[in-house]
Amino acid sequence: MNSSNKIPLHITALLLGLVTTLPVQAQKYRQQVMANLDQKMPAYGEVAHQIWQWAEVGYQENKSSNLLQTLLKEAGFTVEAGVAGIPTAFVATYGSGQPVIGVLAEFDALPGLSQAAVTHRQPVVNEAPGHACGHHLFGTASVAAAIEVKEWLAKAKLPGTIRVYGTPAEEGGAGKVYMVRAGLFNDVDAVLHWHPASVNAASPSSSLANKSAKFRFYGNASHAAIAPERGRSALDAVEAMDMMANMLREHVPDKTRLHYVITKGGTAPNIVPEFAEVFYYVRHPQMSEVQTIFDRLVKIAEGAALGTETRMEYEVIHGVYNLLPNTRLSELMYKNLTEVGGVAYDEEEKVFAEGIIASYNGKQTPADAAKILPYSTHNRPRGSTDVGDISWLVPTAGMAAATWVPGTSAHSWQAVAAGGTSIGTKGMMVAAKTIALTAIDLYNSPKVLAAAKKELLTKRGADFHYEAMLGDREPPLDYRK
Repeated sequence: MNSSNKIPLHITALLLGLVTTLPVQAQKYRQQVMANLDQKMPAYGEVAHQIWQWAEVGYQENKSSNLLQTLLKEAGFTVEAGVAGIPTAFVATYGSGQPVIGVLAEFDALPGLSQAAVTHRQPVVNEAPGHACGHHLFGTASVAAAIEVKEWLAKAKLPGTIRVYGTPAEEGGAGKVYMVRAGLFNDVDAVLHWHPASVNAASPSSSLANKSAKFRFYGNASHAAIAPERGRSALDAVEAMDMMANMLREHVPDKTRLHYVITKGGTAPNIVPEFAEVFYYVRHPQMSEVQTIFDRLVKIAEGAALGTETRMEYEVIHGVYNLLPNTRLSELMYKNLTEVGGVAYDEEEKVFAEGIIASYNGKQTPADAAKILPYSTHNRPRGSTDVGDISWLVPTAGMAAATWVPGTSAHSWQAVAAGGTSIGTKGMMVAAKTIALTAIDLYNSPKVLAAAKKELLTKRGADFHYEAMLGDREPPLDYRK
């Protein structure tokens, strides 16, 4: 595919010309949906690979977002772009009436993780971004699933709306939170999503609530050798804050996660730094604990500024809720995942997988990609996601598909490498099939939707009132610049 946003005619033909009549009868349409997606896999793989090559970071995913929007427009969706004050966010809609089923699509890359599709560390461009969390696959599979559901709705002549949410900047930018805050999910009956992984799974699970901020310190520059007494080091303030924050680790609740990176620390050793910045994340399974710990972190920053005679200010960058799992929807998604099955490698893919596994001394085998993890309601919260905010307002279910070699960690060069191969494409289509079948089931299952909504209301409690953890700030469109 070329580097413009126009889709080549051969891809458009593949995506729009292969749709066959979908019988409404229960089992027949399921096989047809999966067959259609199998036929379109090469075209969708090319779309995902183009987004993989662009590797645009949060709030800067202009080409990636436009490409997915174009696919949806050409498939008959009405697309509203630039929603919630975010140029790369969009909502694509087909159909009318209830139920409204939403599908989430992500497409942002991570900074500094450029990598070729090879089994050793080889950046394409040093320090450039890379898709180390597989969002190029995420957005493409979600669009593929939604287009298939749209075709089924049209053939079945049933009421209902399928809606794709193009959600930028999941990696620390909390794009979905601004979309929630703008009311874009208020009329949705269920939301489906997925994530690239090294396993196939669809069990209900939570995540860690997360709040982040950039702490900025302002001091006085001076010659570090001739007049050090005139200087007030902003870097000293950052280091003092980091030392106290590390002491804090002993006095926070279990399951707390605290991370930081110094983003600016001065310009030269012989100049007392007049400006320094440190970027912090605070995570915990409960939003209330995150807020308490974050408030303590602010006090630490204030103390660091006081002790170094500098000035401090901070900017909240993002804040996300923990996921509220919905077992009723997850059961349905798991059933469909087991029907679709996992990922089977060909001989060339097996050789590639073995090379990747060797790069981190893993004990897994390529055959593990075909397995589906058993359904379980006992899953430990680990990472964070802005899907969390949605899940407290709308019944939400997600799944994982093996787009990476078994054992591969997210945010690694190995994840980027596998995501740029047919291994990533095959896993992506497992997700597309599972989401499409689950959405179609929901249009035929008003009782399931009612039960899922009841479960949500019970879990969040009668006194629940949504308030974004990031407050009323505008989207941080420049947080990756």
